[in-house]
Amino acid sequence: MDIKKLLTGGIVGGILYFGLGYLIYGNLLLNFMKDHPGTAMNVDRADADFQFLYLIIGNLAMGFLLAYIFVKSNVSSLGNGLFTGGVLGALISVGVDCMMYATTNVISKTAMAADVAAATVMSAIVGAVVGMVMGMGKKTA
Repeated sequence: MDIKKLLTGGIVGGILYFGLGYLIYGNLLLNFMKDHPGTAMNVDRADADFQFLYLIIGNLAMGFLLAYIFVKSNVSSLGNGLFTGGVLGALISVGVDCMMYATTNVISKTAMAADVAAATVMSAIVGAVVGMVMGMGKKTA
């Protein structure tokens, strides 16, 4: 396994996931998600202790997941990264959101659909950039 590509792709992916998450969830979808909650009440975390730390850890984990899969499947271009990232984002978000909807009252069907769309787009963008970065320095035959 190419550790350099894994580390580079994972860090770049984590940073992009964090930035796009702030843009998409923290700005563009903030009011939409608040207007379409599940039936659970007061689920927002009131205390901000370590919240930022866990956001960083979670986004880095997603970046490294994408980079690991890309290294294993030889994804090293913008186009392949876009497609593979989008598919992974869709499958992961559908899986997590459907299980969350089935077992909790935290998310509504409308919010679930919006989250799947947002996560798919976000992962496709991150995948495109990570794929491009991981293909840099590639020797041509």
